[in-house]
Amino acid sequence: MKSIIFVIRNGLVLVLLLLYAAACRQSQKTPDMKAPIAEKIEKELTLHGHTRIDPYYWLRDRENKKVIDYLNAENAYTETMLKDTEKLQEKLFDEIVGRIRKDDSSVPFFDNGYWYYTRYEEGKEYAIHCRKKESLKSGEEILLDENVLAVGYDYFAVGGRSISPNNKLMVYGVDTVSRRKYTLHIKDLATGELYEETIPVTAGYAAWANDNKTIFYAQKDDVTLRSHKIFKHVLATPVNQDEQVCFEKDETFNTFVYKTKSDKYLVIGSSSTLSDEYRFLDADNPDGEFSILQERERGLEYSIGHFRDHFYIVTNLDAKNFRLMKTPVTATSKENWTEVIPHREDVYLSDIELFRDYLVVAERKEGLMNLRVISWDTDDEHYLDFGEEVYVSRISINPEFDTKILRYAYSSLTTPNSTFDYNMESRKKKLMKQQEVLGGFESSNYEAKRLYAQAGDGTMIPMSVVYRKGMEQDGTNPCLLYGYGSYGHTMDPYFRSPQLSLLDRGFIFAIAHVRGSQINGRQWYEDGKLFKKMNTFTDFNDCAEFLIAENYTSPENLFAMGGSAGGLLMGAVINLKPEMYRGVVAAVPFVDVVTTMLDDDIPLTTSEFDEWGDPRQKEYYEYMLSYSPYDNVEAKNYPNLLVTTGLHDSQVQYWEPAKWVAKLRDMKTDDNLLIMHTNMDAGHGGKSGRFRRYHETAREYAFFLKLAGIKK
Repeated sequence: MKSIIFVIRNGLVLVLLLLYAAACRQSQKTPDMKAPIAEKIEKELTLHGHTRIDPYYWLRDRENKKVIDYLNAENAYTETMLKDTEKLQEKLFDEIVGRIRKDDSSVPFFDNGYWYYTRYEEGKEYAIHCRKKESLKSGEEILLDENVLAVGYDYFAVGGRSISPNNKLMVYGVDTVSRRKYTLHIKDLATGELYEETIPVTAGYAAWANDNKTIFYAQKDDVTLRSHKIFKHVLATPVNQDEQVCFEKDETFNTFVYKTKSDKYLVIGSSSTLSDEYRFLDADNPDGEFSILQERERGLEYSIGHFRDHFYIVTNLDAKNFRLMKTPVTATSKENWTEVIPHREDVYLSDIELFRDYLVVAERKEGLMNLRVISWDTDDEHYLDFGEEVYVSRISINPEFDTKILRYAYSSLTTPNSTFDYNMESRKKKLMKQQEVLGGFESSNYEAKRLYAQAGDGTMIPMSVVYRKGMEQDGTNPCLLYGYGSYGHTMDPYFRSPQLSLLDRGFIFAIAHVRGSQINGRQWYEDGKLFKKMNTFTDFNDCAEFLIAENYTSPENLFAMGGSAGGLLMGAVINLKPEMYRGVVAAVPFVDVVTTMLDDDIPLTTSEFDEWGDPRQKEYYEYMLSYSPYDNVEAKNYPNLLVTTGLHDSQVQYWEPAKWVAKLRDMKTDDNLLIMHTNMDAGHGGKSGRFRRYHETAREYAFFLKLAGIKK
């Protein structure tokens, strides 16, 4: 398909000719423009004596002009179907970006003699990374201006930035395609010059040895994008001579490298869904051999930090909700581990931060993250008090060892993102910065609460809910229910300023904390994966039914949204109970589960067998087939649906949503909207830049508002 626009400037004629083999020739201005119909080319997929017919398998070939034409035709159709919302989209975009301070900056943090911060200038899309020596009153040194580097690119992203121990050099990664394949660059901070060598296809970050000339980095497989090799590079030497120091043979593992907070050790990690393995090397001896801390064992998960003469280990060893152990750096295997914080059935130990005088522990209990401060010398301990019913807290950037100040972040559904410095000795906290929300925002105008819906098996599923005060619980409110529920990732109830555009128009926003997340500890995750994955989907529908039964909303006013694995959630819930939702947004949705998990050339597949199962085994094949959205599309009514994807998506390949939409359009029996937008210049995260991405948010919100009958 090609869109050809002829503009006769001395007349008033505008002709739009939309060509697509299987689509009718109609003006884009025609409100009943017919949708593109994808060609069917049947492909048999047989395994375990079972054959599936996939008529849209051909859409996998992004080099095929017919594929690009089809995606462009879908984009044109979406634009036409949402044409009546164009002014609303513009208004929403202006609202969303209008709440953001344009000349903003982060709270500086101190590291190795310098204050580091990021700032933004009005009229520019990208960050400017800066530092000041010793004092914030010193002159500013610009390390990296992304606005300059991004010129000429439709997509631009910087990976990790790492400063050499002597503060003179910086290595950083750049991705200009959105496939998350970063090219490393090395910059002389004194002269501003770049080293001649560049290192392609990396994970985007490098760790410095203490000699200021050696870096270690992870290389990605060019096809699968698995981080599988660790290399050592010496400055001003040919990259093709870099020494490979680690090769991760197991295709279910990814490898990475970093430096401990103590700056004492370089660490290589290898991780899969269920197992971890770490190696360490004295950072003063980059030519030495890495030593294994504890060999991998299936089911043994652990992470490490270094303090004095011990490694501190957060592990699930005999501890489903994890516990904290320590071991001498001279004897690191698990038989030498001793317990620091024991396992607790009702508390999930999430993270630690090590200081000279204090240990800080992030713990999740009853769905909320708590921060616990423990003195090394006295064992005295206390928890920070946050004082809200529904909130999010987390340990922030704390590069210094020798300090009594803990920096942490705090937010809630009604409290903008806030950065605090907390004196662990005096127990006094200082607000360093709270996200400024322009346009007259007052948190007192909104109310947040925690609700619980009962699942079919009796389990109580938590929901975080926010709405504008004055909401009447009469069943007439439009409501957006959001969910994810995979990989143990919890969608915490943090502040999202774009959602004010929905809340101020009468929407309720709710997060369903379904099983498969980790909000209620490790078991909550275990109960939403592999052969229990169906719980994730039924939990979401149970939350929807609760909101309807309690008169928060109604099926005519209930909307749903999820992205990536949350897009899988959307596909599954509308296959199960399509009548319960008025409209659904499935963003970059993982919907072709079985076919994807059978293709080990696709990024992420091999590393996720422990999350979804390995369909090469019959029992997993059959269970995954029972919920895979693409495989379970039926001839029935579906809700209004907006699907989004990116041509260069490195996590969920574009053809999954494209195939799903094509099949839905062929089989569904309703006249509801079914539209798909493919970002032809971006990947999984959408557009790059500080503001441009909100055009996509505005489109999604306009879709919901259109269906809710809200035009302004």
